[in-house]
Amino acid sequence: MYILSTKSIERIKEEQLGGPALQRVLGPVQLMMLGVGAIIGTGIFVLTGQAAAANAGPAIVLSMVVAGLASALAGLCYSEFAASVPVAGSAYTYAYATLGEFVAWVIGWDLILEYALGAATVAVGWSGTLITLLHQVGLTFPAALSAAPGSVVQVPGGDPVTAIFNVPAVLVTIAVTALLVFGVSESASANAVVVVLKVAVVLIVIASGVFFVDTANWHPFIPSNTGRFGEFGWSGILRGAGVIFFAYIGFDAVSTSAQEARNPQRDLPRGILGSLIICTILYVLVSAVMVGLVPYREMLNEPAPLVVAVQAAADRAAGTAWAGPMAVVRVLVTVGALAGLSSVMLVMMLAQPRIFMAMAKDGLLPAWASRVHPRFHTPHVSTMVTGAVVALAAGLTPIGTLGTLVSIGTLMAFVIVSLGVIVLRRTRPDLPRPFRMPWVPVLPLLSAGVSLILMLGLPRATWERLFIWMAIGVAFYFAYGFRKSRLRSARVTDRALRTADSRS
Repeated sequence: MYILSTKSIERIKEEQLGGPALQRVLGPVQLMMLGVGAIIGTGIFVLTGQAAAANAGPAIVLSMVVAGLASALAGLCYSEFAASVPVAGSAYTYAYATLGEFVAWVIGWDLILEYALGAATVAVGWSGTLITLLHQVGLTFPAALSAAPGSVVQVPGGDPVTAIFNVPAVLVTIAVTALLVFGVSESASANAVVVVLKVAVVLIVIASGVFFVDTANWHPFIPSNTGRFGEFGWSGILRGAGVIFFAYIGFDAVSTSAQEARNPQRDLPRGILGSLIICTILYVLVSAVMVGLVPYREMLNEPAPLVVAVQAAADRAAGTAWAGPMAVVRVLVTVGALAGLSSVMLVMMLAQPRIFMAMAKDGLLPAWASRVHPRFHTPHVSTMVTGAVVALAAGLTPIGTLGTLVSIGTLMAFVIVSLGVIVLRRTRPDLPRPFRMPWVPVLPLLSAGVSLILMLGLPRATWERLFIWMAIGVAFYFAYGFRKSRLRSARVTDRALRTADSRS
């Protein structure tokens, strides 16, 4: 069957490395910065507080460990693929080489949930953080224009307002899109500066907040289950891990920059695994401090829970020598959160057009998606299309809906990539592997299993949205991609030639 046809590694390299070239400007430090830039963002600045309040309580720390374990296992799989197949496309390309064109299309379509909707989720978090900063300095922003349609926005000192559109989320999306069209080198440099800033902010929260932790907020560490799956107890830890998994999304975006890495075989695994190690350590520490500063239930529906935690520390410092410094820390954390969320958007919106490029070169998407700007050497058309989609989703959709969709889409990609490692080991044992995942097939199977368990822990409504999204993707594939597939066209032509030869 044509839809199960795979493409050889050699052909993938030949096709993607030919034609208009992306500039190889990224070294190991920049790649690691891209990974950290993508990972530290909405998950820790926004969703951690919500998952603690609704699912895990203080045990959000354990949820972080579970999600980190799943990410580390998947990171090992991505590292082997990225070193063996150093071309753009990430999980889409890996699936094409191992599991066939149809599975590759499914994963490519699924990755839109991770990157495009992931960027939209971050944009919504950025908007909420901006509104918090404006309140801190005595300014206001129209509540009706600060959230998705139908969202109830609490106004300090006034009546709640029903929002109609999220304007700040749209504006930051437009700004990031413009930066990405201008050039990847400039984007990576800007990202590196922001990454240093937001890592510093996280360290400041840990270092300053630890002195004001109220240990009573950690008890009970695992709140009793309410009788419903996912609401505290051990099922709440699992549900919390699935929700907070968003906090780890981004390391795989490093693999989409393979054609812009100076030494992809060596540097991509370093970028992927290095960024994961750094972020896991920071996440466990900052989440423990956060739930120690504020009772976990008070963080429900807070647009900037990390800022709320710092505010609690500043309140406890009132009347002491710490009062002035903590007031400064509060503003710095808010500004750092804004900058950090911006860098996450940058990396996610850097990755999505490169997935589109790979799919377009295979004929599964229109040719415009693979066009590279002659001056800036960036996929400008697909970047602008991505920006438009992200802006629309950010302006119209609540962050909770976006966040769970992104998590389930990414976990699905991790399952397929993990299984792909086993398949490629058996079908291409001769393939050079500068980085080899240990204990195959045990660890890849464990990676796929952990990711699947986290998927099962997500709400039913999220699964329903995933099925609808994938049904749309399958319909598009058979309406367009199947007919335009270059691999299928080549095989049909080869078969016709062989038939003609046999008859003659």
